[in-house]
Amino acid sequence: MFVNKLVAPSFIGVLCAWALVASSAAPPPASLQVRQAEAAGISLAAPVVRDAGTSATGDGTAGSLTPAVDPDIRVASPLRQTTATPSATTMPSAPTTPGSTAAPVTASPSTAGLAPSTETAPAPSAVSAEPTPQTVSIPPLWATDQELTSPPATRLATPESAAALPSTEALVPDSNAAAILTVFTRINEYRVANGLNKVKYHPTVAGLSQEWSDSIASRDVIEHRASFWTDPRALNPNNGAGEVIAIRTDRDAAQLVEWWKGSPGHNAMLLDPRFNVMGAGISYTNSTYQIWGVVNFFGYTTLPAGTLDSPGGAGSSGAFPAPPPSLCDAPVKHMPPTLNLAAAAITGPADLVSVDSAGQLLGRASTGPRTYAAAKVIGSGFSGAKEVFVTDWDRDGAYDVLTQWTGGDLTLHRGNAGGGFQAAITLGRGGWNTLTLAVGGWCANNRMPQILALDGAGNLFLYANKGTGDIADRATVATGVYASRLSMVDYDADGFQDLLALRGDGSIQLYRGWGTTALRAEARPTVATGWTDVTGIRALRNVTGLNSTGVALRRANDTVQYWDLSAGSLLSPSTIAGPWAGQRLAQ
Repeated sequence: MFVNKLVAPSFIGVLCAWALVASSAAPPPASLQVRQAEAAGISLAAPVVRDAGTSATGDGTAGSLTPAVDPDIRVASPLRQTTATPSATTMPSAPTTPGSTAAPVTASPSTAGLAPSTETAPAPSAVSAEPTPQTVSIPPLWATDQELTSPPATRLATPESAAALPSTEALVPDSNAAAILTVFTRINEYRVANGLNKVKYHPTVAGLSQEWSDSIASRDVIEHRASFWTDPRALNPNNGAGEVIAIRTDRDAAQLVEWWKGSPGHNAMLLDPRFNVMGAGISYTNSTYQIWGVVNFFGYTTLPAGTLDSPGGAGSSGAFPAPPPSLCDAPVKHMPPTLNLAAAAITGPADLVSVDSAGQLLGRASTGPRTYAAAKVIGSGFSGAKEVFVTDWDRDGAYDVLTQWTGGDLTLHRGNAGGGFQAAITLGRGGWNTLTLAVGGWCANNRMPQILALDGAGNLFLYANKGTGDIADRATVATGVYASRLSMVDYDADGFQDLLALRGDGSIQLYRGWGTTALRAEARPTVATGWTDVTGIRALRNVTGLNSTGVALRRANDTVQYWDLSAGSLLSPSTIAGPWAGQRLAQ
């Protein structure tokens, strides 16, 4: 999130809440993501909190079937979203810190106010010089009674590890124990003052909250986790579920709770009498928004084992539990050096590599938008290769070649910045020729590339990167996946790698990832058809511009096409000049 035009920057709060509680109402559109950058201001709106089996009172309190379209969840443009359902609303007064002045804001049917400031608000002339922000409402996501009470075996797949987090470079690893205790204490003081029982704390639920707090903070994205109540760490709630989010430009955790209290939708969630367990996640960053908070509330008829009276209570090792190990865990955390690759065999992420009929490796260096230099021989001896993959496997800054051989082995040729490749290292012996592979950064918290492998029975596995060691450990990502070819690429431009699966009928099915060892729990759309003649799919970056994304296809009639994906969907293809006769495209 690059926010450099803020009114009252010392106190900007962004709040999100989903009333995800048991309801017989049909769920509205699910899944909305908002990305925020260079905002001229922040405005928010809130969702509806509904209780099953009660009547509408219109007062916005818990226990009512009330459409309290709370004006606290709109985010100013520029932004990105996948689904939007704007809702008209009026703006109530935002809570203010004693002695502070609320920043001025223009109200409209789709606009909500800025958070209060601890500083004096800028003069109106300074504000009017800023462009009018575009806003978008975030619709609520509903959990029907059936969704909330279905047995775990029938639930959709969710991340199984609290360790499966996106890259943590922006996160500041300071202890959050005091902040979490503050949020927990303030929420319970508020509930008691309103005649309600305190909620208790569960470390497992806290792991769920902390994972998501780290995820959105490190990605600078304001969004809710779809169907979080189906995550195993939710411990099978049967009496309501909810999630609230807030961020601030300082580290005042108490003010996160004050914001939720001042918003009817969020406030109703704090005061929902059915909730009896919560978990909280607090993340600190070195970005504009220094604190990110996520609280998950659940209601249980019987409290789950391990429930505590407070964070850090008996049986707890701290404010939130250490996450269980995951194959997505990074073996090391480092950034590769910035190398001059002008003399390297593969000069950048936009280069195209192919294998000719003589087993020679040919490289075509990117020379500009969709343009390439003439092919040159960069390696030989690849006649027995089933597939060749281009990747920086060891993250040393130079591009390597990972080869799947028809004899069953998997080898690595490490690239040299000065040109050529090192001698092959065997990463796996036997059986690799039976698998369909994709290589890339599937795990968002791990900068080392990983391998997704599909067997003939439709089982999709994730293989961890062991550097130059033997590859053996794997985790099941999904079952029932059938494809003749796979490609790993960020299809929807949300920052996570996705999987394109080429089926026998020439259609492409999209399996979206979210940086963990699991796929997103959603329908698998068909995003392309007519690709029956495709024999190679290579994910590329920087072909049309810095950080652009796309795929190159090797097709019949000795044609290679480039399809841009930077907008989050396939655009019209362009042809890459050859010749390509007798050549297979490296993946």
